[in-house]
Amino acid sequence: MISALIIDDEPLARMVVQEYLQAFPQIEVLQECGDGFEGLKAIQQHQPDLIFLDVQMPKINGFEMLELVDNPPAVIFATAFDEYAIKAFETHAVDYLLKPFSKERFTKAIEKLLAQAPAGPTPVTKTNPLLEEAAQSPGQNERIVVKTGTKVKIISVQDVEYLQADDDYVSVITAEGAFLKNKTMAFFEKTLDPRYFVRVHRSYIIAIQQITRLDPYEKDSHLAILKSGAKIPVSKTGYVKLKQVLGI
Repeated sequence: MISALIIDDEPLARMVVQEYLQAFPQIEVLQECGDGFEGLKAIQQHQPDLIFLDVQMPKINGFEMLELVDNPPAVIFATAFDEYAIKAFETHAVDYLLKPFSKERFTKAIEKLLAQAPAGPTPVTKTNPLLEEAAQSPGQNERIVVKTGTKVKIISVQDVEYLQADDDYVSVITAEGAFLKNKTMAFFEKTLDPRYFVRVHRSYIIAIQQITRLDPYEKDSHLAILKSGAKIPVSKTGYVKLKQVLGI
């Protein structure tokens, strides 16, 4: 038996998936969820094999929800989304269904899923590259969603002062404090707008608007002094990048 969740803010869309699944008794729906917060809790509670997931949902979208899941299940997307997501789906997702979809198209997606299991990459190895690809969408890099204990916090990139490498995580530093995100510095360097964020050191990315001055420091390096008073090391190559962005 394959355990599944349906995560979609549209009741009609959830009903359609339930109806089409009647042809597949080997798939058991454990719960329906109306938003990403509810979906995240249900995934943590049930540890399903499969989720049917909408992308465009209120509060947090489907991609942001998946980023918060430590071991993502297999995913079949049921959505209408932009070109970045379609490219990601085609490369990494089990399948994606563009709404409105027919019973025949839904059946093909399920048959594809059943044909892959248990062979093929694990859901985690498929989902993580998908999220990296989807993050290139302009709509995906305007905020950072993090877990703080059992709660979810949404951080606007405008509130970010700097990012710091922290073992396998990245610390997102704001005026409210530091928040851990299970991503790499390379991920943020790639997805944050280079007009506003610069990687000045292998362990630091700075929001340019936060810089008050640059002080010489040791050989071929500098310190960036931020509005908060934080002193961030700037490497030789980081200084070159900063000068280019600042036009100095």
